[in-house]
Amino acid sequence: MRLALDVRAELGEGPIWDDRRRRLLFVDIMRGHVHEFDPETGTDRVLDAGRPVGAVVLAERGDWILAAQDGFHRMDPETGRLETIAEIEADDPETRMNDGAVDARGRFWAGTMGMAGRAARGTLYRLDPGGFVHAMLSPVSISNGIDWSPDSSLMYYVDTPTRRLDVFDFDVEAGTISGRRAFVVLPGSAGWPDGLTVDADGGVWLALWQGGAVHRYTPDGEIDRVIPVPASLATKPAFGGAGLDDLYVTSAWIELDAAGRRAEPAAGGLFREQPGVRGRAANRFRG
Repeated sequence: MRLALDVRAELGEGPIWDDRRRRLLFVDIMRGHVHEFDPETGTDRVLDAGRPVGAVVLAERGDWILAAQDGFHRMDPETGRLETIAEIEADDPETRMNDGAVDARGRFWAGTMGMAGRAARGTLYRLDPGGFVHAMLSPVSISNGIDWSPDSSLMYYVDTPTRRLDVFDFDVEAGTISGRRAFVVLPGSAGWPDGLTVDADGGVWLALWQGGAVHRYTPDGEIDRVIPVPASLATKPAFGGAGLDDLYVTSAWIELDAAGRRAEPAAGGLFREQPGVRGRAANRFRG
C-alpha cells in the first residue's frame, strides 16, 4: 500500500467515504480529531470534538454522527459544533466508545471498551433513528469492527481480545442479532483483529493490529488475499473514490516506542491501494 496522507495520527481509525462530498473521513481517537481528507487536492481538514472519538458516520441530512467517549453526538461538518443525541456510560471514566457502522435501515451500531486493557467492561449498542439506544451485546472487551453482508442477512463483528472475527444472523427489519459463531479464528502470529469492511462481492476485509496487514476473506471464511501495510498497527480498511475501488487503511503509532517509530516512519499514516475489488456506499444514519 502507498502512503496517501502522512497524517501521523496517534490512533487513526474509522475511515468512511462520503460519496456526496467526495471526501474520506476518519478519526484520531484520543486526540478527538475528525479528519476530512480530499484525495483530489491532498488537503486534510481537522475538526476537534473536544473528547475522544471512536467512530464517525454519515447522516442522511448531511451532518455526521460521532460515537465519542461519552455517547452519540451530531457534528456540523462546517463548524464542528456538537449536539448530544444520547449519553453512553458517561459516568464511567474507565470506558469509552470505539468503532461503529450504520446498518441498511439507518441504525448506528457502536460499542464501548474498557480503558487500560480492562476486560469485559464494554457493550455493543444500537442507536435508532428516533434517538433511542439499545444494549445489544454484553459484556465485550474491545468492541471493534462491524459490517454486514451485501444482503444484510449477516453481521460481522470483532471483539479484539478474542482473536476472532465473528458472524451473527441479522434480522434487518427488527435490527436484532442471533446465532453468534466464529467466522475466522486468527493465529497469534497474525496480530489482533481490528476494524473491517465488506466489499460488493461479500468479501470481508480485516485490519490486523500488530500484524501490519489487511486480510480479505471470502464469504465462506477462506483467506484469499493478504495486503501488507507499511505500519504494524493497521486499524481499519474502507473503500472510497468515485468508483469505490480505492482501498484506504488507517494506522497508529500509539503503542510504538522511540525505536519502533524510527523503524516505522509512516506509522499513523493513511494508506491507499487499488485491489481490483469495489466496495459499497456507506449507509447513512436516518435520524
